[in-house]
Amino acid sequence: MLKCIIVGMGGFLGAVARYLIGLIPINPQNGFPIKTLLINIIGAFVIGLVVAFGAKKDWNPQLILFLKVGICGGFTTFSSFALETNQLMERGSGWWAALYVALSVTGAMAAVYASQCIVAR
Repeated sequence: MLKCIIVGMGGFLGAVARYLIGLIPINPQNGFPIKTLLINIIGAFVIGLVVAFGAKKDWNPQLILFLKVGICGGFTTFSSFALETNQLMERGSGWWAALYVALSVTGAMAAVYASQCIVAR
């Protein structure tokens, strides 16, 4: 039960952070979902830091659960990513959809790698 509360508290913070970023007035005319892209890349970077620091510094498993599953899980937006990709395709913006998928996946993977390299130093 305690683990559920820990994840829930982290999820609350992550979801609120995501909501606040969503309020930033960045709305490209082409409809490209830049805020979701940034949220996912930032979330990937943070989860990489959490895992790397957690292992390197022998963090408490409950802290890792709070940060990784709670905050990062509440913050990142894979379901929104899938929906927005589909919406781009439905509007006939196949190239934008492909770019969004490519940038999301490679950006997130690069962010995880970068964060783990930083911690390894």
